[in-house]
Amino acid sequence: MKIPEEGCLLRIFIGESDRWQGSPLYESIVLKARELHLAGATVLRGPMGFGASSRLHTTKVLRLSEDLPLVIEIVDNRAKIEEFIPHIDEMVQEGLVTLEKVEVIKYRANTSGD
Repeated sequence: MKIPEEGCLLRIFIGESDRWQGSPLYESIVLKARELHLAGATVLRGPMGFGASSRLHTTKVLRLSEDLPLVIEIVDNRAKIEEFIPHIDEMVQEGLVTLEKVEVIKYRANTSGD
């Protein structure tokens, strides 16, 4: 990705127990993003949340959930994100997917070996 530039942030809200073809869905999404050479992806695990069903998912001891909320964030230019969306549409059976414009300020790898 050429920097700085306007980019897109794709956010995918799913559950930790969601699966795709026998693998964790979050893992399948990140691996597909890498395969398609998107700029980057991060999976964030939430300690509490709820979605369309209003079922509460939490890490609280008395209400221990094995299906905590996950958010996958993927940033790249709009064209590459739009190419990726059909894969997300196929993989994500339940969840929320959002897209927003972002200004990318810095994106670089540490090439000094530090």
